[in-house]
Amino acid sequence: MPLEDAIAEVYRRIEAHADNPVFIHVVPKAQTLERVREVEKLQDAPLRGRVFAVKDNIDVAGLPTTAACPAFAYTPGKSAFAVERLLAAGAICIGKTNLDQFATGLAGTRSPYGACRNAFDPAYVSGGSSSGSAVAVALGMANFALGTDTAGSGRVPAAFNGLVGLKPTRGLVSTSGVVPACRSLDCVSVLAPSCADALQVFEAIEGYDGADPYSRTGEPVSLPTDQFRFGVPAAPEFFGDSGYASLFAQAIRRLRALGGTPVEVDFGPFVEAQELLYGPWVAERAAALEKHLGDMLPVTREIVEAGLRYSAVELFRAQHRLEALKRIAADVLRDVAFLAVPGAPTIYRIAEVQAKPLELNARLGRYANFVNLLDLAALTVPAGRRADQLPFGITLIGPAFSDRALAALGARFNGEKALPAERGQIRFAVLGAHLSGMALNGELTARGARLVRAARTAPFYRLFAVDENRPGLLRADNGAKIELEVWRMPARAFGEFVAAIPAPLGIGTLVLEDGEHVKGFLCEAHALRGRPDITSYGGWRGYKTRPAGGSA
Repeated sequence: MPLEDAIAEVYRRIEAHADNPVFIHVVPKAQTLERVREVEKLQDAPLRGRVFAVKDNIDVAGLPTTAACPAFAYTPGKSAFAVERLLAAGAICIGKTNLDQFATGLAGTRSPYGACRNAFDPAYVSGGSSSGSAVAVALGMANFALGTDTAGSGRVPAAFNGLVGLKPTRGLVSTSGVVPACRSLDCVSVLAPSCADALQVFEAIEGYDGADPYSRTGEPVSLPTDQFRFGVPAAPEFFGDSGYASLFAQAIRRLRALGGTPVEVDFGPFVEAQELLYGPWVAERAAALEKHLGDMLPVTREIVEAGLRYSAVELFRAQHRLEALKRIAADVLRDVAFLAVPGAPTIYRIAEVQAKPLELNARLGRYANFVNLLDLAALTVPAGRRADQLPFGITLIGPAFSDRALAALGARFNGEKALPAERGQIRFAVLGAHLSGMALNGELTARGARLVRAARTAPFYRLFAVDENRPGLLRADNGAKIELEVWRMPARAFGEFVAAIPAPLGIGTLVLEDGEHVKGFLCEAHALRGRPDITSYGGWRGYKTRPAGGSA
């Protein structure tokens, strides 16, 4: 379809759904057509012609930013970092979307512009606070949208409207130009029809921003793809929603079919972490918004005002407890590759939420509130519909910097084709002189390889010194865990690399301690007869850095 025709269809859909308050501000059609002519001239623009909507707590130059509070409104002269990245990539902004006021809520009902209605049943909530962004994509008013996610505000509306919701690792996408909710936790999120779309947008907006003190970078973390263990709540809560309970069980079966083994985990520490969000962490919300209390809706003001009651002593106690909970979460994610939880435990009618705004809103965040506090990445993907056709979503939660790996896993779960980031790549393990900082590491980097993560084998290998420059790994009944690194290399370069490996070493399949299977170095058994067993050093690096005079 020609781009001008696609734009015309977007405006037709916006007009057809004018009774649903999805947008706070729509870009005039004539202005959008001028942008169409601009992007048609762009070269090498990965998002050229893609239409996107922006949650109205994110700045777009020349358009009012209201955060769903008319008295707060201002018109920025500069777009947010993420919006600038999208425009540079050739995308077309169609307008600013409705939200729970000051991004405080998970239902999409707390806005003076009206409650956004679910794309599948207008009697039900759309989810929030990125309500308008989700509904705009679900109803075809945009190809994708930006939201924000402090405590589930991008994931819950994705789950309720049959979308993918990518909540990046904190700091990977700058929040410059975003009205703060809890600044230390805020993330710019992506709502899209597929994992491939979400990943493409994420890769366009990701990047270090010196103007954002919370901006950061990090090496991508991989997740196992063939055989893996994943955590599920030991006793999931659905508040009586048998339809969602059944769909969650079905989603677990689908993950099993992909090679997963579910492991029940104690969800208590995660619940405890999320209780901190609406405990002392409300003070951070109050710090950002205190001077606007008089302009807020009563329910928003009640929440934000609560933050003024907390002392610095209470906040420090909570911070200390949070660090302990982070350790517990890290221990869980060492035992399993990721967590799989419901996107939300149930869904409510708009009238129900308006009657009990605090109680029911809190329920919606049961599987979402803790993620940013614990510095995790998360992806919500569609996982079926109830008998009444309301969507259900499942959320995959991994360690920080596992964003791309979660997107690849979500794509498999959705039945999508392999994502560009994974296609044509081989993951393999090195455990000798190819390790980072060692003599042969340049053979990897020269071939375009990238470090994925440090890891250890499963406990059934022994390590020997073939000579002073090469270790030999052998599978053995009385084995131990051996330190290694997992790298990723283009498949063509991997073939060249393997062809140069001298005997008695070869490439086989290694089993890692978390259950992942990767290609890696093994040694022919005959070459190890009489060679020093160095398993006790835990790995080649430990052996090479042993004290002078230390025996093998």
